[in-house]
Amino acid sequence: MMSHLRAAMALTGIAALGLLASPALQTRNQKDRQILHALNRLTFGPEPGDIERVEKMGLRNWIEQQLNPERMSQNPELAVKLQPLETLAMVPGEIVERYPNRPLVQQIVNGRRPLPSDPFLRAVVENMVFRSETRKAAKAETTSAVSADSSQEAAPPEPLERLRRYLDENRIQTLRQGSRADKEAILAALPPDQVDSILIAMPPALRKKLMPAAPPSMRRRMMLLDAPQRAVTYDLWEGKTYRAIYSDRQLAEVLDDFWFNHFNVFLDKGQDLYMVPQYEREAIRPHVLGKFRDLLEATAKSPAMLFFLDNWESVGPHSRAAERANGKTKKRGLNENYARELMELHTLGVNGGYSQKDVIEVARCFSGWTIQQPRLGGEFAFNPNMHDTGAKFVLGHKIQAGGMEDGEEVLDILARHPATAKHISFQLAQRFVSDNPPEALINRMARTFLEKDGDLREVMKTMLDSPEFWSDAQYLAKIKTPFEMAVSAVRALDADVDDAFALTNCIASLGQPLYRKQEPTGYSSVAADWMNSAALLAWLNFSLALARNQMPGIHVDTTRLSENPARMLLMREPSAQTVDAMHQALDAQKPKTAEEGRQYLAGLVIGSPDFQRH
Repeated sequence: MMSHLRAAMALTGIAALGLLASPALQTRNQKDRQILHALNRLTFGPEPGDIERVEKMGLRNWIEQQLNPERMSQNPELAVKLQPLETLAMVPGEIVERYPNRPLVQQIVNGRRPLPSDPFLRAVVENMVFRSETRKAAKAETTSAVSADSSQEAAPPEPLERLRRYLDENRIQTLRQGSRADKEAILAALPPDQVDSILIAMPPALRKKLMPAAPPSMRRRMMLLDAPQRAVTYDLWEGKTYRAIYSDRQLAEVLDDFWFNHFNVFLDKGQDLYMVPQYEREAIRPHVLGKFRDLLEATAKSPAMLFFLDNWESVGPHSRAAERANGKTKKRGLNENYARELMELHTLGVNGGYSQKDVIEVARCFSGWTIQQPRLGGEFAFNPNMHDTGAKFVLGHKIQAGGMEDGEEVLDILARHPATAKHISFQLAQRFVSDNPPEALINRMARTFLEKDGDLREVMKTMLDSPEFWSDAQYLAKIKTPFEMAVSAVRALDADVDDAFALTNCIASLGQPLYRKQEPTGYSSVAADWMNSAALLAWLNFSLALARNQMPGIHVDTTRLSENPARMLLMREPSAQTVDAMHQALDAQKPKTAEEGRQYLAGLVIGSPDFQRH
């Protein structure tokens, strides 16, 4: 085995790459340990050259810059990446119009809305109408013996006649059965002025088959034709991924991820699909380093949160709507979902000292906080007819019947409560310091929270000025989530992402489909929730594909891997266990060329437990 190992090392240049422990590298790591720790915790992973840039600027100055992202110019490359993702800048009503759902299509079918004037959007709606009518016809067909056992029928031939107007038979067959590379070449060569017509003429099954091979702009048109709502999902996924990779305001992006999970909503719950882009853009992102009270109200009044936790339907027992029902119709009652999660997750914490009686009283205070026309992407509204008009008692405070102000007073009480200060401080410390953060640190952060009226920037400063944050015990003590691992791998390789479609799908396959955590808790940052053998194997497969340039839409300049991959990717010395594991893997793999060996080695480094620590 040793002879095979020496041969593999000589072939791939491992000795020259300095994989084995280097005293010079260890000295450098000791010198730059604090900088690397800050980059690991306050960004989505360091890029090549970051340690030198921070060292030149000064660590304290760099942290101050990250704590004040509004003073920083944004990376122009990021703006180019985000520009095609148009739903990220739309309000829900606009998204429903442009990416129609079934209720809107039904209004068109019933004649209550005209067909869109835009030719392509008209084709989108006509496709949806056709599918709707086809489903109705299939349900009505109950007497035919053939339809009763349709599984025995051969599939009807694809209607290719319209497509033959634009493409010859050879190209059509290649699109149907050719290699991915051949399909990509044909799609890329389509005349720009005919792309829409060709896509409309394609059978739906063929469009679906060609999605992975299509360039991003064309894929978007395909999604519009077959499932317009999917474009909203992919915009969110890709937008979040691009920001994490390319933004210079790294701490703000990390905090956006943290606070979205803290105030989690589930993308796939009905109309939340259309509401989440506005929710993240207006309720979360502007407030991540602002006052907690502002963040709390922004989420409370967001249609996405009102819909996710059902408060939009909540009717107070002492309301005009309840009185009018008077037993004649099935009435909607008081819904406690938001009230419970508001106290348990968003503010006080599970041991925050509230009772079931408080939950009911808070729910009464928020009755009438609703959404105008939620199926058409409506905005927040207060409906006084649904509001409970009686006096309420919350955590020892009497709240007079004042309408929408009742809910706002509850937010005032909760935002300034000592239990909230401690719960929020614990959550932040758990994300940035340790899975089990020191109690003394939590208490100091909570004191700052109360003294500074919930100023989240000041709470972060207290944490970052603490000896606990910088202690040896916390160095590399956190485990990355799948999203953090994937993004940090791309950043470490300094890869160029032209299309994040495949990357976001890989993140989902690793167990973290973005915006799709069904529980209100959001995704955890605790190691125990992510460490399992199946995930490690899937992560290694992803890492090898990434380093070998086998991830569609991502390009890695493999010539840069001629340097030590461990030094380049970890920016520190690998552990002895990782070195041994890589030696064994290389001995078994026996790469045929030096470049193949370097790519394989880079994949092993990224896939190692060392890389998963930050």
